[in-house]
Amino acid sequence: MRENSASSTDLLEHERPPAYVDPEIIAAEEKKWTPKKIALWVAISLVGAISWFMLAIVRGETVNGIWFVFAAVCSYLIAYRFYARYVEAKLANPDDRRATPAEYDADGKDYAATDRRVLYGHHFAAIAGAGPLVGPVLAAQMGFLPGTIWIIVGVIFAGAVQDYLVLFFSMRRGGRSLGQMAKEELGTVGGYAAILATLTIMIIITAILALVVVNALGESPWGVFSVGMTIPIALFMGVYLRYLRPGKVGEVSLIGFILLMVAIIAGGWVAETSWGAQYLTLDRVTLAWAVIIYGFVAAILPVWLLLAPRDYLSTFMKVGTIILLAVGIIVVRPEISVPAFSEFASRSDGPVWSGSLFPFLFVTIACGALSGFHALIASGTTPKMVEKERQVRFIGYGGMLMESFVAIMALVAAVTVDRGIYFAMNSAAGATGGTIEGAAAFVNSLGLTGVHVTPELLGETAQHVGEQSIVSRTGGAPTLAVGMATILHQMMPAFDLMSFWYHFAIMFEALFILTAVDAGTRVARFMLQDTLGNFFPRFNDHNWRLGAWLTTAIMVAGWGSILILGVTDPLGGINTFYPLFGIANQLLAAVALAVCLAIAANKGKFKYLWIIALPLVFDLVVTVVGSWQKIFSSNPKVGYWANHFAFKDALESGASSFGAAKTPAAMEAVLRNTMVQGTLSIIFVVLTLIVVLMAVLEVMRAAKGQQKETRENPYIESRIFAPAGLTATDAEKKLEKEWAEFYRKHPQEIAGSAGHSAH
Repeated sequence: MRENSASSTDLLEHERPPAYVDPEIIAAEEKKWTPKKIALWVAISLVGAISWFMLAIVRGETVNGIWFVFAAVCSYLIAYRFYARYVEAKLANPDDRRATPAEYDADGKDYAATDRRVLYGHHFAAIAGAGPLVGPVLAAQMGFLPGTIWIIVGVIFAGAVQDYLVLFFSMRRGGRSLGQMAKEELGTVGGYAAILATLTIMIIITAILALVVVNALGESPWGVFSVGMTIPIALFMGVYLRYLRPGKVGEVSLIGFILLMVAIIAGGWVAETSWGAQYLTLDRVTLAWAVIIYGFVAAILPVWLLLAPRDYLSTFMKVGTIILLAVGIIVVRPEISVPAFSEFASRSDGPVWSGSLFPFLFVTIACGALSGFHALIASGTTPKMVEKERQVRFIGYGGMLMESFVAIMALVAAVTVDRGIYFAMNSAAGATGGTIEGAAAFVNSLGLTGVHVTPELLGETAQHVGEQSIVSRTGGAPTLAVGMATILHQMMPAFDLMSFWYHFAIMFEALFILTAVDAGTRVARFMLQDTLGNFFPRFNDHNWRLGAWLTTAIMVAGWGSILILGVTDPLGGINTFYPLFGIANQLLAAVALAVCLAIAANKGKFKYLWIIALPLVFDLVVTVVGSWQKIFSSNPKVGYWANHFAFKDALESGASSFGAAKTPAAMEAVLRNTMVQGTLSIIFVVLTLIVVLMAVLEVMRAAKGQQKETRENPYIESRIFAPAGLTATDAEKKLEKEWAEFYRKHPQEIAGSAGHSAH
């Protein structure tokens, strides 16, 4: 009997198709250039060059919005086809013959081989938080060109490179967190500095992401209902794909999309009912506690049940809305009157945010160009779910390009808004008085060329979007909603849906950002488990549920406390904490790039270290200069400590109000929050410099021939197959058919396989 069993197993293995396409065939497909293919890339290059010329060189009174779309898309296509493959070939060397952690460590909870299209959606949804929406809107204060260049050039050479390499290196190491990889590559000092930096920065980042969600959903029953409904829809999709119809990604996608559209439309109906207005019009403190509870639950549930399908579901809306906005820009062709470089590009006293163009533009726009938060996702949930190594370019590099496109669309939407309305919406209530009359007077006092705003214009705009007021709606999200609503209304004016599009955009932004909160919480849990595992080995067992619950609770308590501080801040949490978010995020990117630099050096890739060193040096200069100014500047509008001591002196003198703080309680809140900001700024920059120094020393040691032994997990041969990109190549399609036939003959193998995207 045993012999028969052995022989049947041998026969099954003999029938099993290859788990990979022959590397020689892949190379031949990539090198094959037909006249049609050459003509296509020449056309893309020409359109891209013309678009950049119109944006950067031509100086007319206005610029057409379509050039932003064409410049971005053409640049992304060229970068993905050529530069991403160069990085892949020189630093990563993926091998589909090798099993990934999702295959050999499959546990059905955190390690689960996931269809590349679903995983792309999950990864994109997880990384695409507040940054690509809020940052570009705030940066529009400086004009359209600085932000455009940083978003597109930055993502190609910095952001997407970081995301790709961190994801690949983490996957090769069993899905280890960034901090744990730093400990292994940089030694005790650099490693623990990186772990401490990532943990503390993660708390700040997640708190600010949650704060943006709370501000967007505050007193909005439509948004609360629609975003809330995505949770049961995602649970249904997870069960459907796991048990009811395994592998039917297209089927469940269609069902999920229809349910999502129903939830969005129903949100408008619910908001108009008496019970909807009564029970779903929530204040910000209540919403904050709801987000905290949600973050805890989402982080402890199996990844396939809520997180992956919810992120995949939200990606339909995210990508669909951005594509719709891009189509709207092409159809409407809005003429943008915002100058390439505004009056505030050479000053540091802007009403939206204080500070000079360099370095603060590069920390205000973070996630659309370069984001350290992405490194935590790329070394958190995603590497534990990748089916095949060659998929990492599509998921890591390609996912970041999509986020950059989101940032460009957000920037275009912001600069299409009337400049007077833009500054009225984004200036603090302390400056505008919170009234349309005060806002009009303040904006007109700025002395902006060609800008004259009236109270009537501000009132009419609020009426058009269905809001009581648009004055001092800071944080970027409402401004983006006005810009999107205006463009989409102009594309379809006959339907008169301006108010609908505005609230749709607000809900879209809240959904966009909330997915980063739940993924961030789960990643934070992984990081803390890895850290505690260095001292208490039991925490290294990811199947130990008590450990997962305990570490989740600790991290949620950390970012939840900062969130509560933000929502109860009298001066507005976004205005207080967003600068810290931007600098902390970019410091974390420096940590991630430093770890990648050490790993590449220990792999002997010295000739190509410039690929990592270039963005690392630029990011380090930006963040260190920015931190220096925030810590040591004597200007209270720029420096945390200058602001702190100004309020401290005012309180000690017995003043009952100071600046924008109108009560002693508000003054004390400013004192407390600036103390938090200033202290954390010092901690973050010191830890980052330690990590970078240790990485440089590691590179020097490796250059002397003292490379460390590889920390990659042992080679295990893969037994599953899946295509590498969004669509399968001819060779991959042929192999997919072989696997489909194999699964037809041996259906029991579907259940036993870690991944089954091919059937």
